[in-house]
Amino acid sequence: MNTPDAALEIPLQAAARIRIVLVGTQHPGNIGAAARALKTMGLSRLVLVAPEQYPADEAFRRAAGADDLLAAAGVVATLAEAVSDCRLVLGCTARSRRVALEELDPRAAASRVVDLAGADQVALVFGRERTGLSNEELQLCHASVHIPANPEYSSLNLAAAVQVLAYELRVALLAAGGQPSPDNGVRQEAAASHAQMEGFFSQLGETLDDIDFHKGRAPDSAMRKLRRLFLRAGLNEQEVRLMRGILADAQRMARLATTKPD
Repeated sequence: MNTPDAALEIPLQAAARIRIVLVGTQHPGNIGAAARALKTMGLSRLVLVAPEQYPADEAFRRAAGADDLLAAAGVVATLAEAVSDCRLVLGCTARSRRVALEELDPRAAASRVVDLAGADQVALVFGRERTGLSNEELQLCHASVHIPANPEYSSLNLAAAVQVLAYELRVALLAAGGQPSPDNGVRQEAAASHAQMEGFFSQLGETLDDIDFHKGRAPDSAMRKLRRLFLRAGLNEQEVRLMRGILADAQRMARLATTKPD
């Protein structure tokens, strides 16, 4: 019989701030198997984005005792909704995507997640079994995570991929257990949430249009680069408010410049 081992206890508050997001899962059995993978590693937060078949009996059969995770799982329509309050969003994906993102291996990704989970909400996102995450969904992520599987047979089941990341998260949480907060007693400004950053990006795009920044060129490339720049900067709430104030003034001046005198 297994007995609790104090040495294997993880920081519960940090673990509770880590959510695993499954996007567009096609087979309900994979949802149940993913829930089982999370529970074995002491994780409990599961969010489902537009699953094709859910709820389903197969999901609960494959959960094998992790029914409580399925019962508590959130089901939402979009990835943006699933991660709106998150400070960090990492998308698990294969290489060679057209969206250029910083790429992390599972160990580095887990370390970054746990570093922030002490104070902020964080998310690891997994895509569809056949097609993974779309480019539009990857745009919502701060970085990507790639599992260095055998290049001659790199087909990894969704639940198996979740298990790999869940294990690395547990190892990182165990290593972080009992360590002091890195803030050195100095109050830290609250990090900007995903929703706040998306609001900023929306206003940034409108402002670039207002000032005719693109000069007739397609705006997508410039906005992708600007998204990467600002996501990499890790803005806090105060900095986002400052940037949006600057944009608001730029928009006001653009309107004045185009207003014809009476």
